[in-house]
Amino acid sequence: MRGFFVTGTGTEVGKTVVAAVIARSLVAAGARVAVFKPASSGFEHGREPDHVLLRRAAGSNQRDDDIAPYRYDPPVSPHLGAELAGAQIDPARLLAAARAAAARADYLVCEGVGGLLVPLTLGYLVRDFARELGLPVVIAAEPGLGTINHTLLTIEAARAIGLEPALVVLTPWPGDPSVVERSNREAIARLGSVEVESLPELDLGAPESWPTLRPGD
Repeated sequence: MRGFFVTGTGTEVGKTVVAAVIARSLVAAGARVAVFKPASSGFEHGREPDHVLLRRAAGSNQRDDDIAPYRYDPPVSPHLGAELAGAQIDPARLLAAARAAAARADYLVCEGVGGLLVPLTLGYLVRDFARELGLPVVIAAEPGLGTINHTLLTIEAARAIGLEPALVVLTPWPGDPSVVERSNREAIARLGSVEVESLPELDLGAPESWPTLRPGD
């Protein structure tokens, strides 16, 4: 399996945007890309669901169930979303669905849920799923105050189980970054021994305007 696992330092830090830009960049280079998200929530807010943006970015014809096997209306942790729906997430189903998606493409771009230690069940974390896939990890993080600690903790959480962060992406990166933001970028790169890139705020309705982001290039 080739591809990337996109996680974040928390929720609402740009994971879906980073995953979408990676998917579109790979497609633009001539690759067939499948996208995947183990669980998606927050549909009641009326915004475009994460799995729909990922499918659009990849130019994929995957069904909703093929991309996000578990989907919940309230914006809650996956384990709670399942509990409120009277069900439970099945890790074996997730792994089988991700492998099936990857088998039909050159690359799999998988977006996690929240951060690495978010529970899919109370005995199976997002990090456990990422370890089973074994893909290089891309970390989405905010550029401002507090991001050094959050990002380095995420890097350590990945490396502790043998996953190697391929890239940290700070987003949304301002047009005129402050001394704090510039310093944060340098500190994360040096202390985390990791490549750090940045993404500005994007027009999600105009993928043709997005920059290219291919980890490892």
